[in-house]
Amino acid sequence: MPLETINQEEVFEESLRPKKMDQFLGQEKIKQKLGIFIQATQKRKEPLDHLLLYGPPGLGKSTLAHLVAAELGVNIRVTSGPAIERSGDLASILTNLSEGEILFIDEVHRLNKPVEESLYPAMEDYCLDIILGKGPSARTVRLELPKFTIVAATTRIGLLSSPMRDRFGAIFRMEFYSNEALAKILERSAKILKVSLESESALILAGRSRGTPRIANRILKRVRDFAQIKNQGVIDRPILNEALSVLEIDEFGLDKADRDYLTALCLDHQGGPVGVETLAVTISEDTGTVEEVIEPFLMQRGFLKRTRKGRVATPRAFKHLKLPLSKQEQGRLFSA
Repeated sequence: MPLETINQEEVFEESLRPKKMDQFLGQEKIKQKLGIFIQATQKRKEPLDHLLLYGPPGLGKSTLAHLVAAELGVNIRVTSGPAIERSGDLASILTNLSEGEILFIDEVHRLNKPVEESLYPAMEDYCLDIILGKGPSARTVRLELPKFTIVAATTRIGLLSSPMRDRFGAIFRMEFYSNEALAKILERSAKILKVSLESESALILAGRSRGTPRIANRILKRVRDFAQIKNQGVIDRPILNEALSVLEIDEFGLDKADRDYLTALCLDHQGGPVGVETLAVTISEDTGTVEEVIEPFLMQRGFLKRTRKGRVATPRAFKHLKLPLSKQEQGRLFSA
């Protein structure tokens, strides 16, 4: 069965993952709706409708899938779009499910077309069509499947076909977390990691985590190393400042790659407009990393604009880098 292997980072994340829905902090509207759906499902003694969770990585889609299974009191099987290479792989997974179980498919947008089409009757009618033989003698056999629930996650819902999206009974968009919610998550994680985290430090750390719990916990793990070596396991303001300085994460959550990008745009290309390929070459990154990893956060923070002519730095980017902005550049940037 094409189930993904678990690396050390996943083991670390698993140790911090909430085990009950009331331990999951943030995403209150989604939790409220899920609570109603789960209670109604249990009352009717029917399988839960298929669910689709989408949004940027690290916001808790996988965690929510596991919590839904825990609330329903059923097992969860985990796989991903790239891992299901052929329809036979899908058949192997589905025929091994038990009544009411949840199948979690991460990166569902990466399912290939034949596998996706094989999934349609399974989602709608709980059956699977298998073709036996080849050529004129080929015949189709329909297998009955137990009633199950698919919980799928994607970071790029636009890549899902319309027929696939329409087969989900509920679609939820995961939102970025507030600093206050992230601070609570960090305080909970610190207790699990057995490290002392002051409330002020938790809030500062939350402000540098890009609204994403996965990033917050990853930074906490690195700051913990500094605290254990230099401060007897206590994360206070001085040790936090030292750790973040070494990690090169500034007050806006920008790392070295982000600042290299802004510096290249503001200094080497006078604030733009400039093409993404040119910028990628300037900072020695591939275009995909620039477009999918670096630029989205800079745009959210108001440091960057994408225009028809190319990328343009905002006055806020110049101010953050402490670079002078001439009147001519001000006029050009504000009109871009």
